[in-house]
Amino acid sequence: MNIGDYIRVTQEKSTWKGKIIQKKGNYLTLKLDSGYNAGILVDKRTKIKKISGSEVKKHKPIKFKTKFDKKKPSVSILSAGGTIASSIDYSTSAISAAHSAEEMVAAVPELANFANIKARKVVEEMSENMLPKHWKKIAKEIEKELKNSEGVVVTHGTDTLAYTSSMLSFILRNLNKPVVFTFAQKSSDRGSSDSAINLICSTITAIQKIPGIFVVGHGTVSDEFCLIHKGSKVRKMHSSQRDTFRSINDYPIGKVWPSGKIKLNYQKKISNEREFHIDDKIEEKVGIIKAYPGLDPKIIDWYTDNNYKGLVIEGTGLGHVNVKDKSLLPKIKRAIKKGVFVCMTTQTIYGRTNPYVYTPARKLLDAGVIYLEDMLTETAYTKLMWVLGHTKNEEKVRKMMLENLAGEFNPQLKPDQFLL
Repeated sequence: MNIGDYIRVTQEKSTWKGKIIQKKGNYLTLKLDSGYNAGILVDKRTKIKKISGSEVKKHKPIKFKTKFDKKKPSVSILSAGGTIASSIDYSTSAISAAHSAEEMVAAVPELANFANIKARKVVEEMSENMLPKHWKKIAKEIEKELKNSEGVVVTHGTDTLAYTSSMLSFILRNLNKPVVFTFAQKSSDRGSSDSAINLICSTITAIQKIPGIFVVGHGTVSDEFCLIHKGSKVRKMHSSQRDTFRSINDYPIGKVWPSGKIKLNYQKKISNEREFHIDDKIEEKVGIIKAYPGLDPKIIDWYTDNNYKGLVIEGTGLGHVNVKDKSLLPKIKRAIKKGVFVCMTTQTIYGRTNPYVYTPARKLLDAGVIYLEDMLTETAYTKLMWVLGHTKNEEKVRKMMLENLAGEFNPQLKPDQFLL
């Protein structure tokens, strides 16, 4: 059997028909008539019949010539590991990523209606594999593109996008143009893919005169419009749904439609007083601990003894941990005495921490724990890394963590921001 052969596979009462797209050891992967793939272990029970021979042709991306239009703004699209715009050969299931402007516009030709597109790959990683070095590389590539573009769009995997967008909210200082992160929950080879509309809406956002880091993606499960979220106040809230990203404890920056219509609630003006620059000094020895019933306090010792400089504890409720049986308090006190900066966020996601309501939290506050208002855990983690990259002075760290550097705090929460 060869790659591309159309076969029928029978095992006891189960039968599959499809094209062979991969052979590895005793495993076959078939592209079924339904469009889905099936992996089959071939053993003594397996009966295989070849129905037709291979018709595999080498996949070639669509050719599409872009023309520069002086009347249109320029937008740079940087790929940081996503497959948001790609060409696919359905006969073999092979995907050809779009690395050039021609391929990008060929995949989503509507982009040419709004801007002159420049596109290239800068990072090739699944988002769960992202490291601080990738954040720094993305930041440097954005800096290059902002010199000759009205804005930059970065395609990124969904799983850790909020970490990247929040970290770059601190690294990219004094931004005077929009930097837009976007994503795809459904791959480009599926009819329900959200990639094209997310990319179109992100490009429209990138040509607006609004400085800052934003995340743009579907506002509903349908293809009606996209929401524009602040990069330091956004979180992935669903493992697979298209409108997964939501603004937390804040309103979205605005709405944008693939037709080009946009409605903004953003008033920040472009300032030329301070020059845009990258400040990517960060401390990587920072960790996150989630409080839960039965948590062994010794886990804090591990971070302390392994020379970690900061910890974000995602506490229960208003920012609590166990301070009775199996109390974490002695270990937290030891960590702080050893120079570890301990910060508190809440597992509830919505709402803010408050150390003044219950006695356990007051004890933690007295011990030196920094309560971070309504800051998201992802943002608290990246901000603590950035702050500790600049100072280890106790007074300065506390002051900077409680200073609104990139819109990561919301001074006043409103009831209708919950589950918006």
